Amino acid sequence: MTVLSRVESHETGTRPAPTSAPPRAPRRSDGRARWARRLPMLPALIFVIVVTQVPFLVTILISFTNWHAAYPNDIFFGTLENYRTVFTNANLLRAVGVTAGLTAGVVVVSAVLGMGIALLLDRKFFGRGLVRTLMITPFLVVPVAAALLFKHAILNPSYGLLNGMLTLVFGENAPQPDIMSTQPLLAIGVVLVWQWTPFMMLIMLAGLQSRPLDAYEAAVIDGAGPWQAFRFITMPHMRRYIELAALLGTIYIVQNFDTVFTMTSGGLGTANLPYVIYQEFFVAQNYGVSSAVGVIVVIASLLIAMFALRTVSTLLKEEHA
Repeated sequence: MTVLSRVESHETGTRPAPTSAPPRAPRRSDGRARWARRLPMLPALIFVIVVTQVPFLVTILISFTNWHAAYPNDIFFGTLENYRTVFTNANLLRAVGVTAGLTAGVVVVSAVLGMGIALLLDRKFFGRGLVRTLMITPFLVVPVAAALLFKHAILNPSYGLLNGMLTLVFGENAPQPDIMSTQPLLAIGVVLVWQWTPFMMLIMLAGLQSRPLDAYEAAVIDGAGPWQAFRFITMPHMRRYIELAALLGTIYIVQNFDTVFTMTSGGLGTANLPYVIYQEFFVAQNYGVSSAVGVIVVIASLLIAMFALRTVSTLLKEEHA
C-alpha cells in the first residue's frame, strides 16, 4: 500500500481495499496426493489392459498374417488376404446377413414386447412386485440352459410342449410342426426374444417411472385422452430409453454364440459371425481369417457402443437438468 493511499483513506475515514494475494503456485505435494489417490486403481487398470487390450492387439496382428495350422511352414505377415476373404467369401457374407437379420428382428420384437409389458407393470395392482420378479427371470437363465429348454422341452416335434398343446386343443389331427428343421432361424429368434425382452422391459420401466407427472396432469386438465398422452408425452420422453435399450441389446445379440451352437450347431443356414469365428479357429484352424472376422465384429460392437454411451450421456444430462 502506498503512502498516498494511506493518507486518502485517513481523510475519508474508509479502510482501503486489501490487495489480492498473488496466485499460489501448485505444490508438488498436490500432485503426489492425486497420484496417491489413483494408486489403488493401478492393479485393476493393469489387469484390464492385460486381459482385454493385449489379446485384442495380438488378434489384430494375427489378422494380417497368413497362418493356417495345415501349413505351418507358410506363415508370413503383412497380408490383407484375410480381410479380402471376409468380404468376398459367400459363407462369410451369408453369416453377416444372418447376424444382421437375427439381431434386427430380435431387438425390434424384444423392444416392442418390453414396452408393452413395462406399460402394464407401471400400473398399480396387487402382487406387482412378484410379477416384476417373475418377468425378469428369463434374463437370469443361462443361455445354454434356455436353448436346451426350447430345443428339447418345447419345440421338439415328438414330445415337445408346443405340439402337445396343439394336440390337446385340436385333437389327434392337429398339425405337428417341426420348427427346428423347417424354421431354425425363427426358433433361435424365439429363444433370444424370450431372454432379452426382460432386459428391454427393465429399461423401459425405468423410463416410465421417470416421466414428469405434472405434464400428465396438465394434459388431463386440457382434455387429452390416454392415446394422446401416450403419443405426445410418453413417447417423446421414452425415445432416449428406447434408443439405449436397442443399442445395448444390439451389442449383446451381435455377439451371441451359445444359442446358435446349442440349437443348430450353425447348420441349416443359421451360422452367425461368432459361430463362424469359432468354426474358422477351432475347426478349420485358419487363425488369420478367424482373427480378421473377430476384429470386424469388435469394431462393429465398438461403433454401436459409442452410440450407446452417447445416449446414456444425454440421459444423464437431461436428468441433471
